[in-house]
Amino acid sequence: MKTTGLNFRHLYFFWMVAKEGSVTRAAERLGLAVQTVSMQLALLEQSVGKQLLEPQGRRLAPTEAGRVALSYCDQIFLLGDQLQDALEETDTGKMRLTVGISDSLPKLIAFRLLEATQQMGQQVKLVCLEDEFESLLADLALNKLDVVLTDRAVRPGGGLRVFSHLLGESGMQLFGVPRLVRKVRRNFPASLDGAPLLLPTRNNALRGRIDAWLVQHGVRPDVVGEFEDNAMLNTFGRNGLGLFFAPSALAHDIQEQFGAVLAGDAPELREQFYAISNERKIKHPAVEAILTAVHSGPFAVAP
Repeated sequence: MKTTGLNFRHLYFFWMVAKEGSVTRAAERLGLAVQTVSMQLALLEQSVGKQLLEPQGRRLAPTEAGRVALSYCDQIFLLGDQLQDALEETDTGKMRLTVGISDSLPKLIAFRLLEATQQMGQQVKLVCLEDEFESLLADLALNKLDVVLTDRAVRPGGGLRVFSHLLGESGMQLFGVPRLVRKVRRNFPASLDGAPLLLPTRNNALRGRIDAWLVQHGVRPDVVGEFEDNAMLNTFGRNGLGLFFAPSALAHDIQEQFGAVLAGDAPELREQFYAISNERKIKHPAVEAILTAVHSGPFAVAP
């Protein structure tokens, strides 16, 4: 069996110095003498036969070889932390599920999708991280996440070996504060011509479908805001900046939590929800519980 000649203590010191940009600051964080950290770093460079750090202004920056090493260190020590957490949780009987949530996915949808994990026989500890779609896919490919919840499928032919699983879908409805809805409720959707509207940005999977729906009905609303983050869009909507679309499956929550009322239905518009995994077949018991729940619930895919 092939074994590595790397000393992982030395590698950890390199990682800390690279993150801090200084041997002195790294030594302070580690509670060690500067000379000790410098010596360990020198031994690592000697063992790999390459310079890993070089002065750059007042900082130490990774060389080309150092950047390669740093990317591996990020994975090694993140997995080490996850291993320690997993081992600690074996004593509590909890199952850990680390979920990446796309910033374009409605937060209420994320809650509804994850709700099933709390009904399992075994207690599930959720670790939820929000980021942009592409960043989450990269973390998933590096095994930093168990699954990604998002509103779009992964495009075929990409370099990442990840797989899309359709969880469910929902029709869309238009909501707004009462004073705005009163102006557009009659003769909807023709009444949207010139009405203030809040939309997701054009990199959102739903945006193209909304634009096509507006063209289909021959209306040109006044787009007063575009938002990458769905939660921010809803915040501006609940405060009366404009009308906004939301999944019909969340109509009750939207009206109760946001004080918004229904302006009209857009049943032709469908928002889809996906679980992205790094395996063709999802094996994590908590994700399987999500799949079972949503396929028979309000997000079930229409035939």
